[in-house]
Amino acid sequence: MKLGLQLGYWGAGPIANAPDLVAAAEESGFDAVFTAEAWGSDVYTPLAWWGAATSSVRLGTAVAQLSARPPTSLAMAALTLDHLSGGRHIIGLGVSGPQVVEGWYGQPFGKPLARTREYVQVVRDVLARESRVTNDGPHYPLPFPADGPGATGLGKALKPITHPLRSDVPIWLGAEGPKNVAQTAEIADGWLAIFFSLRLADQYNAWLDEGFARPGARRTRADFEVAATAQVVVTDDVGAVLDAYRPSTALYVGGMGAKEKNFHAELYRRMGYGEVVGEVVAKYMSGDKEAALAAVPDDMVRETMIVGTEDEVRQQIKQWEAAGVTMLMVTARDPAQIRMLGTLV
Repeated sequence: MKLGLQLGYWGAGPIANAPDLVAAAEESGFDAVFTAEAWGSDVYTPLAWWGAATSSVRLGTAVAQLSARPPTSLAMAALTLDHLSGGRHIIGLGVSGPQVVEGWYGQPFGKPLARTREYVQVVRDVLARESRVTNDGPHYPLPFPADGPGATGLGKALKPITHPLRSDVPIWLGAEGPKNVAQTAEIADGWLAIFFSLRLADQYNAWLDEGFARPGARRTRADFEVAATAQVVVTDDVGAVLDAYRPSTALYVGGMGAKEKNFHAELYRRMGYGEVVGEVVAKYMSGDKEAALAAVPDDMVRETMIVGTEDEVRQQIKQWEAAGVTMLMVTARDPAQIRMLGTLV
């Protein structure tokens, strides 16, 4: 089992002590540090800025949103950071949701599976640098069709001027549903599991195995990484910890998406919380966030956490590892907490 530090995306401003957190993670033997983006701070600038002071941890995006950049632009950022870090970059990609894609980026959200497959292939073609990059797919055509709207017809197939340090920069995908997880196992090098649950471990592994079994799959179970986001807390007061994280569960289930389409809510329904999810969504969407918060039971908060005494936490980590998780992506805002977590694996 490895540890990854998830710095996430910024709120109203930067993470004030991020350099100290990154330093503590590297000193404590963490395998990787990740940044994210929503509709504020971007994912690459903080990763490069804070990563400049590191020498051993891998530097990952978890996730870079597909709609934020054309695949060639993402590949440019990736090959640049991989050079600057000496080959320590992890490309983490995700489709986000229709509210962000259509509301913030002004792009259609449809066909997320097909878009992901095409996007990943273009990125790989850029990094391979074997020939000029072309793509006949409908989502990211290269060059742009001469008869396309506003086209000049002067588009030219190119390959990157800069030679990538690695032609096989690992690509991990954020995925929640069965088809998306299976495709991730087929075309990617790792899975970013935002809400991993031991209750669904057998189901997750069945989805992954479906992808591994497809013709042309890149990886096998033996060399594929499963990075699960998890709050890992050593405490004698589990109730207080659950109360502290209850707002986050309510937000993702009830507020991070539309009533008609919320991938996080769908995942919690698969865990068996369908009735609760319906109540949380209804109350959150009506503006009664306090009632939505109160509707989230302890078990639902604990579902995706590792919490308890030190011995209990160590035992839970072993259970997650046995279920196929290769990395725990933890969120921490205190260097002392990071150093303590480093002693657990």
